Amino acid sequence: MAATVAELTLRSSRRTRPRPPAALVVGLIILVASFALAAAPGVFAPYDPLAFDYVNLLKPPSAAHLLGTDNFGRDVLSRTIWAYRIDMQIAIFATLPALLVGCLVGALVGYYGGWPDTLFERLVDAVITFPFLVLVIVIVGVLGPGLLNMYIAVGVVGWVFYARLLRGEFRVQKARDYVAAARAMGYNDGRIILRHLLPNAITPIIVYWMTDMALGILLGSSLGYLGLGAQPPDAEWGVLIADGKNFMTTAWWISVFPGVAIVVTGLGFSLLGDGLADLLRPRR
Repeated sequence: MAATVAELTLRSSRRTRPRPPAALVVGLIILVASFALAAAPGVFAPYDPLAFDYVNLLKPPSAAHLLGTDNFGRDVLSRTIWAYRIDMQIAIFATLPALLVGCLVGALVGYYGGWPDTLFERLVDAVITFPFLVLVIVIVGVLGPGLLNMYIAVGVVGWVFYARLLRGEFRVQKARDYVAAARAMGYNDGRIILRHLLPNAITPIIVYWMTDMALGILLGSSLGYLGLGAQPPDAEWGVLIADGKNFMTTAWWISVFPGVAIVVTGLGFSLLGDGLADLLRPRR
């Protein structure tokens, strides 16, 4: 009888063991492939992305050029693959500084409150009054075009949203019994913040970061299209779309395939974020 009960318990635990959501798996596959292309574009690209070929101008997709060529005879597939290197950098470097600064500020104002918290609320009200993209364009316009200035602009504006999210989580977690118990045991503020509050409040931040990286790629491509992000002749999806905007009726492939790469990569980050949210959601 004891063996039977143990066997039933084991089977029950196997049934209730959380499985990775399908969205998480698909998102991971897309992003692993994307980072592989970004890490070694020369291995996968069949041609030099900057090499002109005046014999093959505006050629449609074919066996020789799977995604066709642009108005300079450059292979669109090779340029799209090499663009992964820059766009995946944008996804990370445009969001990571905002993540770190926002978590630091959000943890402090959420834990201590007081006048810094009130001042932070006024800052949030001022920032969200203006569209995010408009603020970034204004800052980049002042600093000048280029990836570094784009990273600075996104970091200056974007940290507020991470701080706002973590502040709210800290205010909820701070009212829990385990925080009162930690204080009763004499733990200092640093230990309570780093070892107790942050692990219990970080899940929404991670999920938001995944989504923000997808938005970072869209932002980088938008600024590249406007001439404020990556600069030609560097291969970047927004730049590639801008290169083909005058040929949409005659050579649609120049702009369409980089656009597909943006959608697929952004979908990978979004699916990963949704999968992590399902996986990390507390189960009762």
